[in-house]
Amino acid sequence: MTNFRNHDGVPVFGRNHGETPFSLTFVERWGNDMETTEREELARLIRGGRWAALATYGNGVPLASMVAYACEAGFAGFLLHLSRLSAHTRNLLAFPSASIVISEPDSPQVRNPQTLARVSIQGEARTLREDSSGFAEAKALYEKQFPESSPLFGFEDFLLFRLIPREARFVAGFAKAYTVDAEELGKAAAARPGP
Repeated sequence: MTNFRNHDGVPVFGRNHGETPFSLTFVERWGNDMETTEREELARLIRGGRWAALATYGNGVPLASMVAYACEAGFAGFLLHLSRLSAHTRNLLAFPSASIVISEPDSPQVRNPQTLARVSIQGEARTLREDSSGFAEAKALYEKQFPESSPLFGFEDFLLFRLIPREARFVAGFAKAYTVDAEELGKAAAARPGP
């Protein structure tokens, strides 16, 4: 039997004499075990995208949607500009707990999509009112990321949400996962400063 280990020497899976995998153990780590290169990879993943899957809950059922996002400094918040006409917006207004998932893009050159880096960020998404502190700064940040969104801020049915992260699940590749809290997200942001 051959045992395979990750870079920390932890057994990941084994093969019998026929080289057939017989077991697989997913390697779970806490964020404070991340090295600088992994923090940089997490920051690159978050900053490199603009399009995420949004998971919400409402009317007794879960819902997954695709939405645009802009990240705030230090990954302290993720901005979503959503229409009240969408079911996910109504879900957030009723149940603010939500999650966004950001992934590396798939392509024909990727043989195994499980090797793609991805992060699932859980938290609460709350609306930012126009008269609230920080709205102008958040709006400017979102418009900088998405200039074509500017006219939509004049529509009454569009709301600006800030998803404040509580925890994240970062999968850096096959059999390599981290549970990351908000503080560790900030460290990742600092490890690879944005523009």
